[in-house]
Amino acid sequence: MNNYKGMRHSTGQRNLPVFFLAMALLLSAPQGALSRQHVSRDREFVAAFAATSIRLNPLNSYTATEAQVYTALYEGLTGYHPRTLEPIPAVAERWEISEDGTIYTFHLREEARYWNGDPVKASHFRDTWLAMIDPSQDRAYSFLFDVIAGVREYRQADEPDPESVGIYARDARTLEVHLHSRAPHFVRVLAHHAFTPLHPQVRYLHEPAPEEALGNGPYRIISRTPEEMRLERNSHYWEASRVAIPRLRLIFTDDPPEEVTSRFNDGKIDWVSSGMSLANVADQPSIVVNPLFATTYYFLRADTPPFSNPSVRRALALLLPWERIRDPSIHFMPSSRLVPAIPHYPFQEGISAPDHDEAMTLLAEAGHPRGETLPEITLHIPRGPESTRVAELMKNAWEEALDTTVSLAYTPYPDYFEALREQTYTVGMISWIGDFADPLTFLKMWISSSSLNDARFSDPRFDQLIDESLSQTGAERYKTMAQAEKILLQTGTVLPVSHSPAINLIDRDALEGWYPNPLDIHPFKHLSFAERQPLPGLIRFP
Repeated sequence: MNNYKGMRHSTGQRNLPVFFLAMALLLSAPQGALSRQHVSRDREFVAAFAATSIRLNPLNSYTATEAQVYTALYEGLTGYHPRTLEPIPAVAERWEISEDGTIYTFHLREEARYWNGDPVKASHFRDTWLAMIDPSQDRAYSFLFDVIAGVREYRQADEPDPESVGIYARDARTLEVHLHSRAPHFVRVLAHHAFTPLHPQVRYLHEPAPEEALGNGPYRIISRTPEEMRLERNSHYWEASRVAIPRLRLIFTDDPPEEVTSRFNDGKIDWVSSGMSLANVADQPSIVVNPLFATTYYFLRADTPPFSNPSVRRALALLLPWERIRDPSIHFMPSSRLVPAIPHYPFQEGISAPDHDEAMTLLAEAGHPRGETLPEITLHIPRGPESTRVAELMKNAWEEALDTTVSLAYTPYPDYFEALREQTYTVGMISWIGDFADPLTFLKMWISSSSLNDARFSDPRFDQLIDESLSQTGAERYKTMAQAEKILLQTGTVLPVSHSPAINLIDRDALEGWYPNPLDIHPFKHLSFAERQPLPGLIRFP
């Protein structure tokens, strides 16, 4: 918690004016417009997601959909509260924090087990975390561990020494973690799937087969194809008696939205996470819309000249038609800021309007008057109507103002995110969902050592501000992080477009334990079928 889940949104953009359509439907829906049928509680729960690849080794995960699936398969020291997403005890039944806030001692449940009945041990956490931060591997979320003493140095070492890292398995059920400084957010981030333990048999399998995977979550895999995954309750799970739904069927589909919605209307799908047609929903109150802690943005690569020069990046950003890119008739919440609104977090406005004169001055000072000698600018985007619209606006603006050429490169989902890490390009695009409701989930990914820093951005002052914020609290912490955000925005490194709502199809009268939340994470273990009440004036026959 993409997407942490600062997570990449594997289903693409969900920030279209569909929000307004959804609200119109909710306001105009005839109460009792209901075509879904009453069904038994003792059946499988069916959830539909956009077609994507699901990695069974969380060390290699990358997307928001994987984060949702992992709530069934894996569990860390803490889990998400289903309503608030605050951390709650999971594999760790309790923990203590030292007076100076730098030593955390976690006590593991004796009954915590993998799918095969093997106990979950403190050493499994330590070994999995060391595998996550292994400098020879390119793990997307390894930077999340930097708050732990010795981790950043370990990740950058040529010959890393595991004993230099502040992670200690004191015995089979006691894990002790030393931080390099006080970090009030640490327990909150532990619910992220990057911190789950892996069974020693599967830890170094890049992509375990379903029969090889050994999770420790509330469900286990019974079958898997590219289009679907079938799960059943894990009888060895420490809280198995409270996992109400016996079976899950997860569908990954690129079927037309009208067809997916029709199956939801007919009761064949219980939850549609994406790819629905809202206009065709029969039970319109099943459309659930809520604010999402997410931002769609473009970014300029900063690792090679001349784009490594912040003046060049800022100049390019100042040439763009922002009023058209952030068209409010298209975007629910157009925005020039990276961090979505959080109470008491200082507002940081990014570049919100073109300024041709300043752009030309900056380019001339950088040795590229009117863009002369600039290399070709390549926009690498996922194929889709909105990303294509914005990319063409950028291309036209730059080619009209500059003496350079601009090309468009497309990679379809779900391969786009991996392609960002491999291909040569100038501009990329991401929809990022925060992993917890804190500015850090949008900012720490840009530090020089971050494995999610696709822009290859590096600024010592930015790194220093993020480091300072880790040991701060309250308004002081927010002020420091806002200063870091300002660097990203004003140097033209990050070009925000909009914040997004979460849109789901789910009959909440028939299901308990599913709550709208700003991260759009819904732990499967808390779901249960509810007895549907008959509509007024109707008689239900057995």
